[in-house]
Amino acid sequence: FDFSGQRDIVRFIKEIQAQGLYACIRIGPFIQGEWSYGGLPFWLHDIPGIVYRSDNEPFKYQMKKFVSKIVNMMKAEKLYASQGGPIILSQIENEYGMVEAAFRDKGPPYLRWAAEMAVGLQTGVPWVMCKQNNAPDPVINACNGRRCGETFPGPNSPNKPAIWTENWTSFYQVYGDEPDIRSAEDIAFHVALFIAKKGSYVNYYMYHGGTNFGRTAAAYVLTSYYDQAPLDEYGLFRQPKWGHLKELHAAIKLCLNPMLSGVYTTMALGKSQEAFVYRGNSVDCAAFLVNNDTRKTVVVTFQDSLYELPPKSISILPDCKTVAFNTAKVSTQYNTRAVETSKKLDSIVKWKEYKETIPTFEDTSLRANMLLEHMNTTKDNSDYLWYTFRFQNDFSDAEYVLNVTSSAHVLHAFVNGSFVGSTHGSFKTKTPILESKITLNKGTNYISLLSGTVGLPDSGAYLERRVAGINTVRVKGEHEIKDFTRYSWGYQVGLLGEKLQVYTDSRSNKVKWNTYGSSTHQRLTWYRTLFDAPAGKDPVTLNLESMGKGEAWINGQSIGRYWVSFLTPKGIPSQTRYNVPRSFLKRTDNLLVILEEENGYPLGISIDTISITKVCGHVSESHLPPVISWQGQNKTEHNNSKKHHGRRPKVQLQCPPGRNISRILFASYGNPTGDCENYAIGSCHSFTSLPTIEEACMGKRICTIPVWRKKFGNDPCPGIPKTLLVDA
Repeated sequence: FDFSGQRDIVRFIKEIQAQGLYACIRIGPFIQGEWSYGGLPFWLHDIPGIVYRSDNEPFKYQMKKFVSKIVNMMKAEKLYASQGGPIILSQIENEYGMVEAAFRDKGPPYLRWAAEMAVGLQTGVPWVMCKQNNAPDPVINACNGRRCGETFPGPNSPNKPAIWTENWTSFYQVYGDEPDIRSAEDIAFHVALFIAKKGSYVNYYMYHGGTNFGRTAAAYVLTSYYDQAPLDEYGLFRQPKWGHLKELHAAIKLCLNPMLSGVYTTMALGKSQEAFVYRGNSVDCAAFLVNNDTRKTVVVTFQDSLYELPPKSISILPDCKTVAFNTAKVSTQYNTRAVETSKKLDSIVKWKEYKETIPTFEDTSLRANMLLEHMNTTKDNSDYLWYTFRFQNDFSDAEYVLNVTSSAHVLHAFVNGSFVGSTHGSFKTKTPILESKITLNKGTNYISLLSGTVGLPDSGAYLERRVAGINTVRVKGEHEIKDFTRYSWGYQVGLLGEKLQVYTDSRSNKVKWNTYGSSTHQRLTWYRTLFDAPAGKDPVTLNLESMGKGEAWINGQSIGRYWVSFLTPKGIPSQTRYNVPRSFLKRTDNLLVILEEENGYPLGISIDTISITKVCGHVSESHLPPVISWQGQNKTEHNNSKKHHGRRPKVQLQCPPGRNISRILFASYGNPTGDCENYAIGSCHSFTSLPTIEEACMGKRICTIPVWRKKFGNDPCPGIPKTLLVDA
């Protein structure tokens, strides 16, 4: 067991508690999570007779050992809610319902065993299984997905609550994919619907994006993870997603009393409209009015009052009378994330290079008369496995074709030390074929093939049976076709630079570094330089736009794999900027080491910072006031004028800490066209818009402007619905 550094789970759970949060600890041990090998250690693969996640004694022994260890650690530190700690739920297994049938008669017994084993550990809090509609009692069956309010069949027992363990705020991204954008409105709709239908728990996956440092990402998965989450990879607010959900949460909290103790009823309001109502005593009542029509705004009657519902939206009425929030009406600000270059690493004299040795058959000590499977040979100690062989050619300077079929993610081929071609697969195309014209010497020839994985598989049944590496090798010539699949092969696990740890400060001098560009370029080259940390506190990112494929280290810490040369259908890389936590950095002389597999240009690398530099609000008279204004306004007796003045639609702008509004780029009270990304003054515009906003906002970190004609001195065009759009 290793709980050092970032693996210190006890410290992490204690930090959760210190911040007043709760935890659902999802122990697995199989977790998928786009984590290499689904979170399982590869050494399990070598246990005789093991079959993961099935009624298999070797696997069950290891699983119980791990789960018991984690649970006992939590108990020892009194971290379960039953002990006064923050852990309110525990999860065993992960989405087993997706693969259970594949295990046939070994699936159901394993499922029952896992449930009994977990419950028997007596944590004092419930256990859950996600995507497991037949979860054995008392384990709770939970939903994962985007639309659990629509897709979840519900608890499989009346004693269980409806819980949503993964509400996907975006989706994981693989190399070659465009980012998956999910709107704030869509997330809010489905959360509100799930809660309206007696949902007890919603967990966002992910609420905070992150980084797959080192080699932790699963097959073809990007180093950046869920950057489109409400808090992005760097911890910055992604607006309006973060703010719109904050408003939703506040509206739901206003409904707590009737939801927890009231009587639940539903009623139809139209063909595609319905109401979910919670009634407590004569005062407590809350309603969720749902419009499932994706195209039309509809007006519905509820309790003798009319309510307008935009397409695919839910209005929340904490008192069954007044709308506090509608999922389709975004009043929260939008923001823009900007990149500033802190340091261009373009000084040729500051870069050094070391060319990785291309091994030949004679350099290898591991030998076999067959092609070995990649993962079982590397044991996950490296992404790379060299396959080498030598053979005699009786014809002088003959032209041949090298044909290699493989299950490698990427394959580089060298003949007599010279690069002759490469190919790669994708998340969807898993068996790349290499065909390269080659010239052979008369006499002995050396062929070296580098098989690379970009993460191990993380999902599906029988994970222990998955294969990678080279399948067949043939050399086709004018006179003959030679098949080397069954032949004498030499193997080298990993690269020499990896073995020597040339990416660390203490071991970097184990090889001779040359001046950058001092000799002919070679694929598989290591580069190193030093840089100073950017001033300030903004998140730091490494811009690798000029590179191809490889891995990067800063002060010996791997910040992850990069694959800039793998383009999306739009012709752009899936990721070019790589998160560098400031905790990885020193003030000066930070060591950057790059392993480049292709033809990257290190002089194009830069150290950048990321920050929020623009905020924009776009609110109309038909939008709702901020939910916070509900408290104290609707629960006490006020005269109408005060109540109306307090609950008015508002543009609310807020800069990140340490920044103030310095310039108003655009302001229009009237009917501006467009949105926060592309706007213009419309046919109706108050000429006091800009000075009014400047007076309210300039030099301030936070400013609030009501969408109200008196704020702007007059009504520029009576009878026309007004909107306020401000970009700052």
